[in-house]
Amino acid sequence: DRKLAAPRWRRPAVDGAGLSAPGMWNARAGRAWTWTATAAPGFPRVRWAVKRLLSVSSSVDGLRIRAAPPWRILFFGTDAFARRTLQKLHGCRSLDDGKLLIEQLEVVTLPTTKSDKLPVRKYAKLNQISIHNWPCLTECNQFDVGIIVSFGALLSDALIQQFPYGILNLHPSLLPRWRGPAPIFHTLIHGDRMAGVTIMQIRPKRFDVGPILMQQECPVPPRCTSDELGVILAEKGAEMLLSVLKSLPEHIENKWEQSKDGITFAPKITVADSWVNWEEQTVEELDRLNRAIGSRVLLRTLWMGKTVKLMDLVDVEEIPDFQAATQEQLIPGTAHFHKESNILLIRCKNGWTGFKRVVLKKLLSAADFYNGYLHPYYQRSPAHQNVARFQTYTRKTRINKMSK
Repeated sequence: DRKLAAPRWRRPAVDGAGLSAPGMWNARAGRAWTWTATAAPGFPRVRWAVKRLLSVSSSVDGLRIRAAPPWRILFFGTDAFARRTLQKLHGCRSLDDGKLLIEQLEVVTLPTTKSDKLPVRKYAKLNQISIHNWPCLTECNQFDVGIIVSFGALLSDALIQQFPYGILNLHPSLLPRWRGPAPIFHTLIHGDRMAGVTIMQIRPKRFDVGPILMQQECPVPPRCTSDELGVILAEKGAEMLLSVLKSLPEHIENKWEQSKDGITFAPKITVADSWVNWEEQTVEELDRLNRAIGSRVLLRTLWMGKTVKLMDLVDVEEIPDFQAATQEQLIPGTAHFHKESNILLIRCKNGWTGFKRVVLKKLLSAADFYNGYLHPYYQRSPAHQNVARFQTYTRKTRINKMSK
């Protein structure tokens, strides 16, 4: 094997004998040739071609590019989604016919004092996979290809160029839709019925803009959460990645650029995304938002200027039938405790949504919130006993005390 100075894959040159360089790759046959310069003694032209190809390969600064497995892989990742891909790569290092697919596998992840904080680091440590701390990397030119999954850092062109086949990214969306760090969340928030996975080559300075090697659709199961969809896409993506690695040069050769149409962005989810707008958001939109981010950031609203976190959103089909007695009860943000089902009902743009628990200073059931806050409010304001409302947060809203 030889080292490549500024590696960048190009179509191998094919001569009249049907042989190709570098790496002796025959694209038609889909396999690496193992002929030597003494092969086919009765065919001088073939013998001359083999000698010429070997001399070209030996002149490329050290190591010949591998044209077929087994590959030497450097994996970049951090979270549970990336860990599932790493686990698949580590468990499938050999092909069904017994030949090696992966010869060497090492990991780059973020430094941390506790290994269990980062799923990729924890898995690598438990399975004795060599770990490199980002960004303290030494030379990477002993690897054939890099693989990056949920890493969150831009890689420099100098680093990318150290890998003969570049660095592949497993991205859980149908690029160019949902470029960015949070594609699964935005898939659910926007009610997409079709998700997918894209295997692409990364480019420096910008996320998710590189050429595509493989892309497959995946229907979004009804009422699934981001965690559930993440598991589905991680499994599918890992299988796709293994398929790409089995014939990597062919996939590199047949890659295609992303469309300039249909580009959307999936920015990182923050606390700002969890504030409920009772006047603008529908029951269905709140349901999708909760399924997307609820396991990480609780939905929140304001009660008398104080932050209230909303928990255990009730399925749309299970919302009890409540007929408002006055028009004031139909104003978005209006709260009503449904005693029969022990659900706190809140009016939004097009109907009632419900929650079974809230956090206001401490964890409260719907009944506790009614007894501690709604009922005293009614007693203090008998003239407005049907108009207890949550507030929509805006930047101008004054928050008395944030609940932690």
